[in-house]
Amino acid sequence: MTGRSKTGLVAPGLPGSIHSADAAGPFITLATLVLASGSPRRREMLSQLGIDFTIAAPQSPEPEPGEGETPAAYALRAAKHKALDIASNHPDAFVLAADTVVAVDGSILGKPRDPAGAVRMLEALAGREHLVVTGCCLSAPGGATVDFTVSSKVSFSWLDPQAIAAYVATGEPMDKAGAYAVQGKGAFMVESVHGSYTNVVGLPLCEVVDMLVNFGVIGVKSS
Repeated sequence: MTGRSKTGLVAPGLPGSIHSADAAGPFITLATLVLASGSPRRREMLSQLGIDFTIAAPQSPEPEPGEGETPAAYALRAAKHKALDIASNHPDAFVLAADTVVAVDGSILGKPRDPAGAVRMLEALAGREHLVVTGCCLSAPGGATVDFTVSSKVSFSWLDPQAIAAYVATGEPMDKAGAYAVQGKGAFMVESVHGSYTNVVGLPLCEVVDMLVNFGVIGVKSS
């Protein structure tokens, strides 16, 4: 990995991995940080803080939930899997990974395989409360890791079948856990969020920032 430049950090062999930090953000980067995610939402949230980081999306398949595995345990295991996957190629960097899952009645809802699957998921969530859990893992140089989970409860309004079909037709649900984006076109379905909103988007910023500050990865910008 090369040193920091005015435009961000560059990881060799990762085309398009330069990420420009928001100069107006409240934090500065103190150590090399790699975001192990291809999610544009996670990239945007970190960037708005003024943090420099490299993007390296994991290439290995995400693990499947185990029989009887809780949403929190699965989210944590998947996040650690991503972090260690990328850390193996970036041993001198801090690697941040996250995995967000949606669960209803204890059942984990992944990303829909097709539009019909997205419809079924949204029908299962309509008019009721579900759980959104994000597992986060930070791998430090030398191999040490720290991880945690954050949970939020989301209530959906009752959804007209035509509204569900129209939303699915936009294509937005197809790469989202639970088949919706709270920060996107799917916001009309969300009646309330109890807990961290950024967790539902895909990265619990309050807890992530605390972790990065505590490990000396980032610091508060001096005035």
